[in-house]
Amino acid sequence: MISGYHDEENFENLNFQNKGLVPGDYENCSFINCDFSNSDMSGMNFLECEFTRCNLSLTKLTDASLKDVKFENCKLTGLHFDDCNKLMFSVSFDSCSIDICSFFKMKMKNTKFINSRISESDFEEADLSYSSFQNCDLAKTAFHNANLGKADLRNSYNYSIDPESNNIKKAKFSLNAIKGLLDKYDIEIEN
Repeated sequence: MISGYHDEENFENLNFQNKGLVPGDYENCSFINCDFSNSDMSGMNFLECEFTRCNLSLTKLTDASLKDVKFENCKLTGLHFDDCNKLMFSVSFDSCSIDICSFFKMKMKNTKFINSRISESDFEEADLSYSSFQNCDLAKTAFHNANLGKADLRNSYNYSIDPESNNIKKAKFSLNAIKGLLDKYDIEIEN
């Protein structure tokens, strides 16, 4: 397998769906409007890279390193971020569709989720302390034994977080969305 080092390169309007991205290390690279769906990025290293308007649905990420990687306006469906290299993992998301993704047991302190739909995803046992969920729709997303200590969810909605099975100490929530902390009690809350 050919591998290479790519530094400060721009990849734009490319389809990697069938041929895949050349295995290797990518540093300070930009991927704009690229289709990676059903591709394999296993074992690749991405350092300070940006993915903008890309489709990464069902991309394999086994042992991939994502260090200081930004996703903006990307479609991320069915990704197993929990298969990534856990020592080299720091990401941020802005205006993304994050559907049916797994972050099981991932250490994601200070992660930023901005204006994103995070639907039916799994944050079981994830460390999301100090993370920020700004204006995110968290419908049907699972939080169980997750660390949300000092996380900011004030502008997010449609979440269901059980305070008894998650650490929410010093987390910030808005009064309008407090129902998401009481879902398991099946009570009605009125203004």
